[in-house]
Amino acid sequence: MAQSLSRRATLAGLGASLAAGPALARPPFQLRGEGQPLLSPPIISEDGSTGKLADFAGKVILLNIWATWCPPCREEMPALDRLHGRLAGADFMVLPLCIDDTGIQRGRRFFDEIGIRYLPLFWAESLRVQLAFAFIGLPTTLLVNRQSQEIGRLPGPYDWDSDEADQQILDSLA
Repeated sequence: MAQSLSRRATLAGLGASLAAGPALARPPFQLRGEGQPLLSPPIISEDGSTGKLADFAGKVILLNIWATWCPPCREEMPALDRLHGRLAGADFMVLPLCIDDTGIQRGRRFFDEIGIRYLPLFWAESLRVQLAFAFIGLPTTLLVNRQSQEIGRLPGPYDWDSDEADQQILDSLA
């Protein structure tokens, strides 16, 4: 009898979770009190120049690690493009870091196919990115402060068109 109740409770719980409505709006990051230092792999821009994360010091960076073969990455890229178009400037930028093994050209073809208008494109070797940023899945997005330190991390996709995303980023600029 106890096993039967347990099974019913489990099934009821699963059913309730499937029937639940959308989650309440939330900011993308749980911010850390202090920034965490980051290693940086060599980051290659479309013009072929090589840099590192510290080269962007002075700006708040939304570092999005993605690949063209990753469906959630592909789905969220237009919203990241719009976010960059809305908020990018002297104090903030979205840095999409493509880790396709075939290089930056595949990322450029993808950007062109879907009509990315505002985002710059960067590439780095996938293994070096994995080792430097210690992430598990794609996409993974890091919020990086002006001192090139991680202050937030988000595994998985997010709705970057949300007011909560804009507000958290604007607050991080203060």
